Amino acid sequence: MANKEMAAIVLAAGMGTRMNSDLPKVLHKVAGRAIISHLLDTLDQSQISNIIVVVSPNSQEISSSVYPHKTVVQEKPLGTGNAVLSAYTALKEFRGDLTILCGDVPLISVETLKAISDKRSEGFDLVLVGFKPADGLAYGRIVTSPDGSVSKIVEFLDATEEERGIKTCNSGLMCGDAQKIFSWLKEVRPNNSKGEYYLTDMVGIAKESGCKVGLVLAKEEEVMGVNTLKDLANLEQTFQNKRREEFMLKGVQMISPDTVYFSYDTEIEPGVIIEPYVFFGLGVKVCSGTLIKSFSYLEGASVERSCNIGPFCRLRPQAEIKEGVHIGNFVEVKKSVIEEGSKVNHLSYIGDARVGSHVNIGAGTITCNYDGFTKKHTDIGSGSFIGSNTCLVAPVSIGEGSIIGAGSTITHNVGKDSLALTRTKQEEKEGWALKYRTRKSKKKEDQ
Repeated sequence: MANKEMAAIVLAAGMGTRMNSDLPKVLHKVAGRAIISHLLDTLDQSQISNIIVVVSPNSQEISSSVYPHKTVVQEKPLGTGNAVLSAYTALKEFRGDLTILCGDVPLISVETLKAISDKRSEGFDLVLVGFKPADGLAYGRIVTSPDGSVSKIVEFLDATEEERGIKTCNSGLMCGDAQKIFSWLKEVRPNNSKGEYYLTDMVGIAKESGCKVGLVLAKEEEVMGVNTLKDLANLEQTFQNKRREEFMLKGVQMISPDTVYFSYDTEIEPGVIIEPYVFFGLGVKVCSGTLIKSFSYLEGASVERSCNIGPFCRLRPQAEIKEGVHIGNFVEVKKSVIEEGSKVNHLSYIGDARVGSHVNIGAGTITCNYDGFTKKHTDIGSGSFIGSNTCLVAPVSIGEGSIIGAGSTITHNVGKDSLALTRTKQEEKEGWALKYRTRKSKKKEDQ
């Protein structure tokens, strides 16, 4: 599919009222990415550079989201045929093939788009995309001739019993010569109860003009649309199942795949093991040999080879976990580098910090990085040992090889190979506890 020969119109002017949401339907997210962005990325991969997105009036939020792709406005909601015609001015000089897609159908594949183009090259003036759903009650049927070409599309409610028995349904996606499509659409009339111009009516007009209409079949999952939040959840599950399978085929082990969730941009190398109930937010990369234990949440983080992460761990944006690091249970890392071989095994917060190589961070350690106004940096030198229940009040630097005594609050820099601790003197009063209990018990009896 060459850039100079292909254009696409993406229909995104629907109001999405059944979503019961203030967010436009096509901006709801699947795997951390807007529905329409999934589709636009696929079109970009297919080298379709001339892309027009049709939006409704006052859809600045969508227009901003799809930039730098061009948008045109469908001034009134007069149906899908009218929506396509809204892009005529933008494409009136274009000579080549035009693919029409729906902005709420994001999982169409590059391979299917190529199959449409290949079908066009066989001499078909218009190519429809059909599919065979498990439940076709809501879909129009594609009626074909003995030679395999399309003869018509009939809506389910208008279909005969014989036509309802047809397994091939209409997805709404199609491709043809741009100028022919616009000419056919100009002949469509709103002869229906809604008074709208239906894109599907164009098929009959094309047939009447002697044109040949072809058919390409797609998998049902590729043409799943979204009208409700339930549809959105089903689409999310479909995407996740596909990603899980892709990762496992690459050599990523998942003990319970159905409990692991990925973002669209998650990168995981072969040889990674993922335990149940792990969530990958946007911008995560995990390298080979790493174990991600249960109930861990990673976003915007990179994890190098042979690390041990979790369980119940949170890696936040700009967490850089170097090779051989252990990040244990109930540890949170944010905007910090944890260098090779270091261990933060439990109950700690490391934020806005550098932890050098082969450092041991004791339980309950906190880098106190925020003073209520600005974030400050903590630097912990390689080979250091930070005792349990330590507060490092940033900005502060701990020298290489130093030891921080448990229970300390460190507010000043610590030199190399030093011991630093802040504790009050321990006092012990022998027999005091027994006397206290005796006194309190007698007082209670007297009452």
